[in-house]
Amino acid sequence: MEQEPESDRRDSADAMTTTSSNAVEGGGEAMARGLSAMLESVIKDFDSKSLDTLNSQDKLSASLDRLVQELDQLLESAPLPFIVQHASRITSVKQRVSSLNLVLKSIQRRIDNIDHMLSANSTTTTALDKTSSDTTL
Repeated sequence: MEQEPESDRRDSADAMTTTSSNAVEGGGEAMARGLSAMLESVIKDFDSKSLDTLNSQDKLSASLDRLVQELDQLLESAPLPFIVQHASRITSVKQRVSSLNLVLKSIQRRIDNIDHMLSANSTTTTALDKTSSDTTL
């Protein structure tokens, strides 16, 4: 059995270490891209649903405004006690819907900011990946 010289064994070990570390880095990048794509789709789905909710809330708010105006007119012409009671309930619901709309709009702004940051990070990562692949060639 022939024995390899010490320098050949070291060169071989260095080559294996470099190859395995490159494979780990490549696997990490692939995992990061996959995770980023998954998060992007989840955020876009949530964004779409939150926009639908905002539109629904705006329609509800407009309907409540119309109803309150009609009740105010009814109260002016015939102030019956049960109408006054229902009018106050509707006014209370309108205030809660308005408050909820403000919260939803705040959440939407935060989601837009996260989406913007992810898009910017994705663009930067893609540019860096392209630059590093160009330099390794």
